[in-house]
Amino acid sequence: MLTGKRQFAELQLVRQMRHPLRILKSLFLHRPTANPQRRGVCGAGMRLVQFHRHGEGGGIRVGVEQGEGLSVVDLKAFEPSMPSTMRELLELGDKGLECAQRALSSGQCVVERSDITLLSPVLAPEKVVCVGMNYRDHCLEQNAPIPKEPIIFSKFPSAITGPYDDIILPAESQEVDWEVELAFVIGRRGKHIKAEDALSYVAGFSVANDVSARDWQMKRNGKQWLLGKTFDSFCPLGPALVTTDAVRDPHNLGVRCLVNGDTVQSSNTDQMIFKTEALVAWVSKFVTLIPGDVFLTGTPPGVGVFRKPPIFLKKGDVVECQIDQLGSIINKVV
Repeated sequence: MLTGKRQFAELQLVRQMRHPLRILKSLFLHRPTANPQRRGVCGAGMRLVQFHRHGEGGGIRVGVEQGEGLSVVDLKAFEPSMPSTMRELLELGDKGLECAQRALSSGQCVVERSDITLLSPVLAPEKVVCVGMNYRDHCLEQNAPIPKEPIIFSKFPSAITGPYDDIILPAESQEVDWEVELAFVIGRRGKHIKAEDALSYVAGFSVANDVSARDWQMKRNGKQWLLGKTFDSFCPLGPALVTTDAVRDPHNLGVRCLVNGDTVQSSNTDQMIFKTEALVAWVSKFVTLIPGDVFLTGTPPGVGVFRKPPIFLKKGDVVECQIDQLGSIINKVV
């Protein structure tokens, strides 16, 4: 019987075999856009990843995917002066991203997917900023009013886990739920950022699952959200950081969550009440944003707690979160 990461690797292979045009599409659908008003901190579209190579003691490396699900160019092997983590790469600004682009264009220092394990594209960010009630259709699902301003909460960075790592059911909760979300990562430092400038502070986008213990979120601890949101492994993230120039319109992307192959959430980021620009501007009023900060932008309808009767995750379940142009993350519940 297959278990753990090997099981998910084979599941990915099966999914790719079902879609023989997937690789070809990835080569064309992720080309850079040319809209200068949307340009972020990177001048060309890339899929940046963090990984470790098998047999090398688990050291973190930064790489660039040659396409969604394809081989990875090892950035430090291409240029030894480059850092080993995504956060450090982003802190270098244009210098680091330009080197990543040269590495990708060179076709050198390529490692096969079978020889690496993908990690979350960002580890140990200073901040994980989350947004509640940010999809119109999710508000309608629970008969809640549309918020007048962003509802902000947080997860501790220790909640972050890899795109194919396990979600650990805590003994303290009996009501663990799924939430597929568009995530984005800050690429440069800023405070009091104007909305019209906000995308220039965003490094790229990713897929997240805002796993939530509803009993702790809604019934316990004064109904504050933090503890219910921040158990270890409650923030699967990945598979890549897709730079802003590789995403045609982050607010027109299909968003889906599947549990054991059944679609439980299906919507579009056009349902977001507060878009990326508004969230960056709003949060930067209160705190300084720095490279590597992660934002989770809210979830669409279909979560387990509002089903009749409610449905919660159990051991053995497999949760897949998908966002068009970004990819999918697959996590087994243990």
